[in-house]
Amino acid sequence: MARSRARSLAWSRARVRRAAAVLAVPALAGGLVAGCGGTGTSGGRVVNLYNAPQEHLAGIVARCNRRAGGAYRIVLNTLPRGADDQREQLVRRLAAADPGLDVLGMDVTWTAELAEAGWIREWTGGYAREARRGSLAAPLATAVRQGRLYAAPYNTNVQLLWYRSDLIPRPPATWAGLMKASRRLADARRPHYGEVTGAQYEGLVVWFNSLVASAGGRILSPDGERVDLGAPALTALATMRRFARSRAADPSMTNTREDDARLAVESGRGAYEINWPYVYASMAANRPAMLGRFRWAPYPGIGGPGRAPLGGANFGVSRYSRRPDASFRAALCLRDARSQRIAAVKDGLPPTLESVYDAPGMAQAYPMRHAILDALRTAVPRPLTPTYQNVSTISAVTLSPPGGIDPPRTLGRLRELIGDALESKGVLP
Repeated sequence: MARSRARSLAWSRARVRRAAAVLAVPALAGGLVAGCGGTGTSGGRVVNLYNAPQEHLAGIVARCNRRAGGAYRIVLNTLPRGADDQREQLVRRLAAADPGLDVLGMDVTWTAELAEAGWIREWTGGYAREARRGSLAAPLATAVRQGRLYAAPYNTNVQLLWYRSDLIPRPPATWAGLMKASRRLADARRPHYGEVTGAQYEGLVVWFNSLVASAGGRILSPDGERVDLGAPALTALATMRRFARSRAADPSMTNTREDDARLAVESGRGAYEINWPYVYASMAANRPAMLGRFRWAPYPGIGGPGRAPLGGANFGVSRYSRRPDASFRAALCLRDARSQRIAAVKDGLPPTLESVYDAPGMAQAYPMRHAILDALRTAVPRPLTPTYQNVSTISAVTLSPPGGIDPPRTLGRLRELIGDALESKGVLP
């Protein structure tokens, strides 16, 4: 979801292009020998890359093709804009053992599913060492299934609290503090809505998952094989219900997705939002006069700072690729330090390589980069299970609308339905 959000919205493309144009992307010293070129043994073969829409990915592809020196040639194939449609296209073609897929751009929630189905190759040897080298721990964990590496992390994402400092001088650390701030602002007849993703979709599940983790719990056991919703989940459900029924809740909350939250704050209706870092560049492009008052803080928690949702995308190599060696090398180039910096500065995709955060141009594009790194140290991924799509769908339905949550009854229903979802294979839509 974070990947599709960062790519499909891409900072209000046209305006943000102008904002980003001032940021030069000078060459980084060095490069990954295994990932970018060399003679290789692929004989100039075509490597088909399938990826979500990303405005500047074609430039990254062209760079890697130059680096390959004729050993292979990457051909970019753009998937549909919606994350569900992207997954469906890949899954159906993989189920048919289609040899036309080589490198796959995958949401971090798909890695376990595709690995369990046997549709993506394990990364081993030098390829695995290059994929792991310098990668941040949280994004790297999303590429691992049962101790084995099945993907190379390409970009990552975490949500932060974004707020107007003229309305909230000191950002609260908790959801209760946010609700209190909204009450104060409402009493003063000032903008007071807190924008959260309350629509019936993946964003609602992300909110619930992070609240459960912030309360000290988890939705599934670490192996992803059983439901583990205990007292922390009850606390999370009560917090969602309380927020949805408070003066902080926007009347359109049950229809709010990430971009709706962004627009509400940019329009002046919202006082704060829980969202991904792309909103900063969007504010710079769309409401530059407000940018000096648009600040960020850690994701809110229950009794203190919370655990931010983890998003992002990985590159996998199809089991049915006829040119796996070339595909592994191509994937490594597509996510090396130079490629990740281009994607970060121009397309708003936070890097998975820690060194890129200190690269030239990053301070201007990501003034919140240290907050992102701090959040990544405790960020919570979605449950790592091959049945995640089923778990997410039934959870979104059960949690909607947030104001209608009855914590004990909703918790019982979630335990039952998620338990049933774990019994399915979770592959075909």
